[in-house]
Amino acid sequence: MKKLWLAGGCFWGVEAYFQQLKGVLETRVGYGQGDTDRPTYEQVCSGQTGHTEICEIVYDEEVLPIGKVLEHYFRIIDPTSLNRQGPDRGTQYRAGVYYQDEAERPVILEFIKTMQPHYQAPIVVEVEPLKNFYPAEDYHQDYLRKTPGGYCHIDLGLAKPEERS
Repeated sequence: MKKLWLAGGCFWGVEAYFQQLKGVLETRVGYGQGDTDRPTYEQVCSGQTGHTEICEIVYDEEVLPIGKVLEHYFRIIDPTSLNRQGPDRGTQYRAGVYYQDEAERPVILEFIKTMQPHYQAPIVVEVEPLKNFYPAEDYHQDYLRKTPGGYCHIDLGLAKPEERS
């Protein structure tokens, strides 16, 4: 069992996309990388906390290796947009990959390096050790499962049928 924390705009869509994949065991949305302890959604939206909306992904590396996790992540984000994904704008919507295992850093950086030729603009995805993670309020957890037709900027259909659980 491994964990990564991914930021890619509104965390509802990131969570819903990854929940449908084979090998993903758990997800949880929250706020990370900021300077405020236990921030609220309203505080994070103010842009004053330094936090970004992130999704914690717990996955089985035997079924879904880190390289595949990153491939899926790059399917659903624009890695060249700074502080923006789809219509979501602000530092809380920046793109980032956060890890706890230092051995993952070179793997993540190498993946990004191999992706750069596919984009004209520079990739601006943060790659950092996880500084902190505070779970979001309960109503944000599994939001798109609880709210069919709820807002989502991510095309959940980007996961191929054979990749879904």
